[in-house]
Amino acid sequence: MLDRLPLDRLPLDRLPLDRLPLGRLPLRHRVGVAFAGVSMVVTGLFAAVTWNLASYYLVEQRVESATRQLAVNLQLVDRALVDDTHVGGLDDLLTGLAGTPGTTVALRRDGTWTTSGREVDPEALPAGLLAMAGNGTGARQRVMVAGMPSVVVAAPMSGGDVFVEVFPMQRLDANLKFLSVVLFAGVAVSALLGLALGQWAGRRALLPLTAVTRAAERIAGGDLTARLPSSTDAELAPLVATFNRTADDLEQRVSRDARFAADVAHELRSPLTTLVNAAAVLTRRRAELAPTAREAVELLDGEIQRFRRMVLDLLEISRSDTLQREDGELGALVRGLVAVRGGEHVPEVDATEPVTVRVDRRRLDQILGNLLDNADAHGGGALRIGVARRGRFARIEVDDAGPGIPPEQRRAVFERFARGTLAGSRGDGGGTGLGLSLVAAHVRRHDGRVWVEERPGGGTRVVVELPGVDT
Repeated sequence: MLDRLPLDRLPLDRLPLDRLPLGRLPLRHRVGVAFAGVSMVVTGLFAAVTWNLASYYLVEQRVESATRQLAVNLQLVDRALVDDTHVGGLDDLLTGLAGTPGTTVALRRDGTWTTSGREVDPEALPAGLLAMAGNGTGARQRVMVAGMPSVVVAAPMSGGDVFVEVFPMQRLDANLKFLSVVLFAGVAVSALLGLALGQWAGRRALLPLTAVTRAAERIAGGDLTARLPSSTDAELAPLVATFNRTADDLEQRVSRDARFAADVAHELRSPLTTLVNAAAVLTRRRAELAPTAREAVELLDGEIQRFRRMVLDLLEISRSDTLQREDGELGALVRGLVAVRGGEHVPEVDATEPVTVRVDRRRLDQILGNLLDNADAHGGGALRIGVARRGRFARIEVDDAGPGIPPEQRRAVFERFARGTLAGSRGDGGGTGLGLSLVAAHVRRHDGRVWVEERPGGGTRVVVELPGVDT
């Protein structure tokens, strides 16, 4: 089983990298975290080495200083014991030797302790240390004495006597704590600086990728003129050249296809006009025809009219003339189109607030007309046309009474000749399959967007968003 395999035997392509916490972060954040981690490790090692060296040096220096001080003081005590046997003189000497604040001097003589300086119970002194000194071996030890970190140095004397000095290390401990705080703060600041540097470096390194993404989005949105700026970087120059060359080839191919469609549509207009006129003559004289011939004429006329709409749509799609934009109130434009259109299904226009747009009115008429034709052909007619503002966009919603479009097919309806894919589920109303693709093309030229969603209560809602004009 997967959870029993050792990690070193697990294939890399089966590791759940997307489930790792860092795997879900954007790349620039992961670069920042990596910089912060490296910086923290490096400065942490430096801080650890600095701490160990500094603490070892300072502590050893203090211990050695205490040992040398005890040796000097021991000579003075020995001389005092030889030259002066009075207790008062020895007490004065011990008091003088314990002149440093926090220092304790203790002399065990004939089993009796004489102390001076900071009061310390001789019983609190390390028993092992005193035993070693009593056996003739000098010793030193760092311990807590009376709640204060101290170094205790003991030296043997003649006759089994023991001389002990307790040197405080509280100030040294405070200095070491301050040093540890400074080093820890340095590591934390280094990690933050590493994170900031990583974020900056990641953002700078990803600028070309961001430019590629934006250019690709513009091309996907229909702007085939999008290109990457030239670069002198040895690693980026091939990418820029390849992307721009690919975009040039794509633009040329799309232009050739558009010209081909336009040429074909233009070439078809003359014979199509002849067919339309001939069908009109036959239609006017269909009463003179036999029933079978009359049915054939009606079928022929329907197909010719469908063919005519297809050619006109192809011509419109292939056109690349400049938009003739002008400002207008969207609700009034929609109401005017619905009033002129008339027909069997007259939808309700729901425009509760004025929304100004800058559009090509001819293309706006085609957008709304094709949406209404699509609703009539496939959705049982349009029920409502909503007009409202959503942020900086003007929004048109066309609701129909049809069964709705499955989510997996909602993008495909805007492709050319998509009617065959949806004919089985939405009914074949004799459309050309170019109406919604023409809507998408016109909306894209207006820097807008169009999509299909489910209407509340069932049915289809086609949403068109066009850039609004601030008033």
